[in-house]
This record gives sequence, structure tokens and C-alpha cells, in this order.
Amino acid sequence: MAQPAMTPEPVSQQAEPSFDALCWHNGPWTAALALELLPETNGPKAEVLNGNVIVTPHAGVDHQSVERELPYLLKQAARRAGLWVYHAVNITSGTDLFIPDFVVLTVSGGGRRTMPISDAVLLGEIVSPGNRRKDVIDRPREYAAAGVPFFLRVDLRNRVPTLALYELVEGEYRPLAAAAAGTTFQMVRPFEFAIDPATLLDDESPDAPSTPPPGN
Repeated sequence: MAQPAMTPEPVSQQAEPSFDALCWHNGPWTAALALELLPETNGPKAEVLNGNVIVTPHAGVDHQSVERELPYLLKQAARRAGLWVYHAVNITSGTDLFIPDFVVLTVSGGGRRTMPISDAVLLGEIVSPGNRRKDVIDRPREYAAAGVPFFLRVDLRNRVPTLALYELVEGEYRPLAAAAAGTTFQMVRPFEFAIDPATLLDDESPDAPSTPPPGN
């Protein structure tokens, strides 16, 4: 006696997270969808804003230099105030997904893949030449709308690092402290921290001895 034909199980459109989902998923995106369908990566950032995925290539070496140094230095000061510092963390805000260059949180992110924006005390962006409008205008506006108390921007224009701290006042960020390379950036809120922005770039001191190539 012939056996009835079995109906095959539905097959997922992709076996594992892949950027191919950007081609076959036609509906609006959410933070949850992006975290489910897109791969984790140490390269391009894949963020979600207003239902759209925004993919940003890896930034230049100066950007990476600051992204390495500044969170490390901030962390030491922030821990004394009971705060936690990370760089390039997934931050969820409703259906949006942000990946700021660095974050200061009220709680530890240990063991977590994402953190809610309500846990953020400060979000920071390092201005990239190709994303200047996003880092200078769009992101501060979005972080302010979400109620993040402080925003810190690092500008590397002409390779002269400048730090500018803003505080949320009546729904808008207002300048609180700023300094360029060769001077001291100092803040007291949300914790005490001071630095010469010039130290954030990987440049040798003018009087540093040159190192001869191997074999010479």
C-alpha cells in the first residue's frame, strides 16, 4: 500500500545569520530582526533606524586609535563613579538599534548581547569624514530624543582631535565642556575625567628616536 506523500518542513531562507538577509527581507527592519538575521561582525556596523538598516564600513586608523584609547581611559575614571564603559556596544531603543563608538552605562553589560538605551548615561561618537552629518547632527538628535543625559563627540578634522561634551537640557544637548589637541579637556559630570586630546592619536613624539628597519 502506497504511503501518503509527506509535506516537507518549511525551510528557512538562510541557514545562519548572513548579510544576504538585506536582499531577501523586504519589510521594515527592527532591532530584534537585525540581531536575529544579520551576522555578528568586528568590521561593518549594521544599525537600524526607522525601519531601515544602515551599514557603515570600518573607519580609518585614526578612528580606530581613538576608539581603542578613549574608552580605556574613560573606563578607569568611570569605575570610580560606579559606571561602566564599553566601545561599539549594541544599544536598543524601541525598534531601533544603535552602535555608538563608546558608551557609559549605569550597569555592567557582562554576558549581554544588547543593552537598552535607558541604561546609558553617556553615548559617544567619533566623527568620520564620510559620516559627518550622522555623527554631528543625526545621532545627537536621536540620543537626545531617547533621553540620554550626556553626549560626547570626538572630532578628528585635519588630525587635530577635539572633544566636546554636551548635557541634555529640556530635550536638547547643550555644550558643557570642549578642548582641542594641546589643551586639557576636563569634565566633572557624569564623572571626573581629564585628558589632552592630542594623546589619542598614534603619533610619535617629535623628539622620539627613530627605529631603524630590521636588518640595518
